[in-house]
Amino acid sequence: MKLKVAIVRVCVALVSGLMMLPVGCSDSFLERPLQGELTQESFPTTAEDALLATNAVYNIMRNSGFHFGLFPVMDIMSDDAYKGSNPDDQAATIGPFDRFQHIPTESNHSRWWNTLYNGVRRANVVIEKVPVIAMEEQLRGRYVGEARFLRALFYFDLVRAWGGVPLVTESTSLPGKTRASVADVYSLIKSDLTLAIDALPEKSQYPDADAGRATKGAARALLAKVHLFEGDFVNAEKFALEVINSGQYDLEDRFVDANSELGEHGAESVFEIGARRFENLENGGNQYANVQGVRGTPNRGWGFNRPSLELMADFEPNDPRLEGTVLFLGEVIDGVTILGDGTTPNETRDAQNNLVEIECYNQKVWTPGETVPPQFGHNRRLIRYADVLLMAAEASNENNKPAQALTYLNQVRERAREGNAGILPDVTVTDKNALRDIILHERRVELALEGHRFWDLVRTGRAAAVLGPLGFLPGKHELLPIPQNEFDLAQGSLTQNPGWE
Repeated sequence: MKLKVAIVRVCVALVSGLMMLPVGCSDSFLERPLQGELTQESFPTTAEDALLATNAVYNIMRNSGFHFGLFPVMDIMSDDAYKGSNPDDQAATIGPFDRFQHIPTESNHSRWWNTLYNGVRRANVVIEKVPVIAMEEQLRGRYVGEARFLRALFYFDLVRAWGGVPLVTESTSLPGKTRASVADVYSLIKSDLTLAIDALPEKSQYPDADAGRATKGAARALLAKVHLFEGDFVNAEKFALEVINSGQYDLEDRFVDANSELGEHGAESVFEIGARRFENLENGGNQYANVQGVRGTPNRGWGFNRPSLELMADFEPNDPRLEGTVLFLGEVIDGVTILGDGTTPNETRDAQNNLVEIECYNQKVWTPGETVPPQFGHNRRLIRYADVLLMAAEASNENNKPAQALTYLNQVRERAREGNAGILPDVTVTDKNALRDIILHERRVELALEGHRFWDLVRTGRAAAVLGPLGFLPGKHELLPIPQNEFDLAQGSLTQNPGWE
């Protein structure tokens, strides 16, 4: 039994006053009866408490708000996707993200912000209180390492989405905290990940019952990505290569299995969020895929995050990844025919009769089935080995090592062609600028609809050129606005991001 099958049956009052927090269970995450209420003052104090508190940090990632606030707005804000769903569904709230007309009062911002900070506070409980519990030393250190990894993960989303944010590093925090600098947030992230690397096992050192927990490889991969966002290509290369040279990971034989049920916790998975095939968080489900699932027939979800025509056109001829990324009307998958939503146009055209959108869906979140509940069982991959290889390629190229960059880039392309020598030839370009463009293109088609594209455009300085025609304004839309309700509650201790005042 793996981490994804943790049944949420223990409620523990932790960091936000006496708010009840659902957590995973001990005994290899087997189902346990409800344990009742524990106050923050009395929890955690035992080895079993330490496990429960650590599981509670993981559980925040199955909260729908963890996934960009529920709706996949970071993909919708990129050139990879449109709002999707029925044209009228969430048109006034999520539709504006297509055109960069979203506003500070939009509830998605607030849900995402609050969920991430709830995760931070849960991690703080483990980091602060578990070290003084009398228990096996190595296990105690591992729990703290897991919490540090997860806190770094939460803050990495916060700093990318909002820039400098309040740093909360205690299990109880006084109101009125001001925004830290971006540098200070990154400093905490890097410190947490460095300590996590020292404390965590490799992936292969976990028993099957603990598959899905944070590992050295996950911490190294996230640290490589952090350095990439900071433009520190020397350290980005260093930590990406540590993941590669660990021998713990490989590419799945088939591209589709990198995100499918067959690839769950597989060779390519560096870090993923486990889920069960049941609706609702308390039953172990994760709504991330349901929000994007096929709308209509079969009834798998809401149909948001529709792949764009621009994304489809960017795949090279006969690239199998296009079919593995986009679920088209009429397609048969796992014996199920995709008929779609009768109230959604099959085609949408502009005033000049140009085709601008077709009804289609994100295949990467597909799970076998024809009803809604199995769609809640998709394991969202946060870090894939292919991403690590492309980070290594990008950093190596920036460090003037084109031959090394090509090695890692072409590994990704080799898997993508799946034995067909007539497509996706190896890249041989060594010019630094040209190779930089090629690697970014490869990131787009390999990682499409997985939440990477918008931030890749921002961190490489290309967002204005690529997204400008969609409404992106440089100096404003690199960041989201501080949620208006947080701004109001702060009573002057928070400042708004530029352009959103």
